[in-house]
Amino acid sequence: MRPDPDGPRTVPAGLAHAPVLAALHALAFADPDLSGPAWDEAAFAQLLMLPGTAAFLALAGEEPAGLVLLRTAADEAEILTIGTIPAARGRGIGLALLRTAAAAACDSGAQAMFLEVAAGNAPAQRLYARSGFETVGRRRGYYHTAAGPVDALVLRRALP
Repeated sequence: MRPDPDGPRTVPAGLAHAPVLAALHALAFADPDLSGPAWDEAAFAQLLMLPGTAAFLALAGEEPAGLVLLRTAADEAEILTIGTIPAARGRGIGLALLRTAAAAACDSGAQAMFLEVAAGNAPAQRLYARSGFETVGRRRGYYHTAAGPVDALVLRRALP
């Protein structure tokens, strides 16, 4: 994948995009150290049918390179999953997805956004810290990997 001189752009994703979201998620979390749950097309479709749920794709050029799925309830939003395919990492896609998710959450009335990240996923933790997220909790053994259980850090960011 070649770098996009205009940077990544994000577009809304709906129920018809469930296969693309599942395929991107599988690629983004193929590394067992990232500890993401495996979500198939049916899981994405079920989540997208829930009230307050939104998804976005990040495009590098015309190719899907990342995804974010969030749910907003009352004044809180949660990023259910966010990921970038390995070939597109380090190109601002994660940041673009975070910005899009925050804007969508604000539009839905959220005052704060939460997410969980594997305790060993240092690149993601750096991205989230640069984006204003702070650690507010830990879920011991939250992720189950071939190497054993991995803790999740619970992060929070106030929204403007």
